Amino acid sequence: MDDTPIDEAAVRRRLDAEREKLQGLVAGLRPETTQGESQRANDGGSYERPPGNVSGETFEREKDLAILEGLETELAEVEAALRRLDEGTYGIDEVTGERIDPARLDALPEARTNVDSEPS
Repeated sequence: MDDTPIDEAAVRRRLDAEREKLQGLVAGLRPETTQGESQRANDGGSYERPPGNVSGETFEREKDLAILEGLETELAEVEAALRRLDEGTYGIDEVTGERIDPARLDALPEARTNVDSEPS
C-alpha cells in the first residue's frame, strides 16, 4: 500500500463539491415526492382518475422516493467523511484500524473501509 499522505484540503474540496451537488439533487426531488401526497389529499383520493393513471402515478412516486432515499444515503456518507476529516480519522479503516488504500479513497472518497482483497 502507498504511504503517500492524504491531501486533506483536496479531499475536503471534493467532498464539499459532492455534498453541494447531492443537496441540490435532494432539494429538487423532495418537492416532487411531497407534491403527489398533497395533491392526492386535496383531491380526496384518486377515485376520479382512471385506474391506469393511478398505478402509473404510484409507480413514479415510489421510484422518486427510492431515488431520494439513495441520494440522502449518499449525502449522509459524504457528511460522515467530512466529519472524519474534522476528527482526524479520515482514511482509517473503521473495521481493522488500518490505513485505507489511497487508490480506494481516490475512487470513493467517502469510503469507510478497505476492499477485501481475498480471492473469491
